[in-house]
Amino acid sequence: MRARPPGPRGVPLFGNSQQYAKDPFSFLTACADAYGDVVHFDLGPLETYMLTNPDDIETVLVSEAEKYRKPRFQDDAIGDLLGEGLLLSEGETWREQRELAQPAFNMQRIASLDGTITDYTEAMLADWRDGETLNVQIEMARLTVKIIVEAMFGAEMRDDRVQRVQEHLEPLGARFEPNPRRFLVPDWAPTRENREYRAAIEVLEGIIDDIVADRRGTENYPQRMDLLSVLMRAQARDEQTDQQLRDEMMTMLLAGHDTTALTLTYAWYLLSQHPDVEETVHAELDEVLGGDAPTARDTRKMRYTDQVLQETMRLYPPVYTLFREPLVDVKLGGYRVPEGSAVMLPQWAVHRSSRYYENPLEFDPDRWTPAERSKRPRLSYFPFGAGPRHCIGKQFSMLEAKLILGTVAQEYSTEYVGEDDPLTLRGSLTMHPRNPMEMRLHAREN
Repeated sequence: MRARPPGPRGVPLFGNSQQYAKDPFSFLTACADAYGDVVHFDLGPLETYMLTNPDDIETVLVSEAEKYRKPRFQDDAIGDLLGEGLLLSEGETWREQRELAQPAFNMQRIASLDGTITDYTEAMLADWRDGETLNVQIEMARLTVKIIVEAMFGAEMRDDRVQRVQEHLEPLGARFEPNPRRFLVPDWAPTRENREYRAAIEVLEGIIDDIVADRRGTENYPQRMDLLSVLMRAQARDEQTDQQLRDEMMTMLLAGHDTTALTLTYAWYLLSQHPDVEETVHAELDEVLGGDAPTARDTRKMRYTDQVLQETMRLYPPVYTLFREPLVDVKLGGYRVPEGSAVMLPQWAVHRSSRYYENPLEFDPDRWTPAERSKRPRLSYFPFGAGPRHCIGKQFSMLEAKLILGTVAQEYSTEYVGEDDPLTLRGSLTMHPRNPMEMRLHAREN
């Protein structure tokens, strides 16, 4: 077994965390290009091993997944936010919660939500106007919040609640932006950032409490299969605590809307920059849909639209890196990786690697034809993770994105008029544009 992997030199106490915090995306790319499959660096006090070989990534996420856990080295803040929801829970708690939640994500049930998704999208379009300029990221986030609450909580999200959610997402996102000094400040310290973060959590918890109270006052939850109804029935059997209910709802509210909204945001940007691709999307939608609202059945025929979304998540993966923590010493890429260290699996660097993608910075949906896809290693692309901990909402997210894109693109083309080109990005729990995503709408002629 070889000595410690190569990697960039850090500084005392902070390691390479200052470089990472300044621009995590450039840092990940530079490390992958300079040092290869396994890269060693320190993020503050945290010894980190970054993997960019799909075979090693598959080992961690799939074939030897039992040797790893979600990291304990992340600070307590994410635990305060998401608790023991599906994203963070481990062991038997995770297995029980995953099994309990599974019926809400059954593909037949997911497909039955197509009308809900298109109805909300058409309601959004009713407020859009030809020639109007709007921030498409805010529009997509507002839409996907309403959809996830209806689809998974069986409730209608009032506009005032949507507004309150959006107002309090900023301090949540800011709390998880890379900051080399944060590990020096305890979470209980009454800093402005910590105060705003905890205040935002309280607001979101209040919204969740209101939704649960509203649902408890109805008679239909014993028959429904949305996630909240499933959890409430389990609670009636003493199989779910109030805290578990809160944690799962918070996880679903945040993770269930954010990644889809970001995928669509980046898709509108890329389509606006590539009119030939947008024209092909429009032609497919005209042929498949003929002006009608898309259905789940229709999405099977929207193959090019699917390729556009896959290529969008390759270039701009909302979840841009994953972490795992080895439970024992492991061997990866010929190196010993010690128990308790951080294993980083960076979608950003792998998805943009010239080893797996020709001209990797080009937007080319034709990479996702079955023939082209079969040429690449399986884990050269993993926007939803992989293995037993893959995203439970993957099928819902993809259906939702296709239905929204199909509904909107029948009516409008988009022109990016924002100040960033190329985009500058901000790392947090997910990857956000740093500046407003201003788009001018152009109504299509029908």
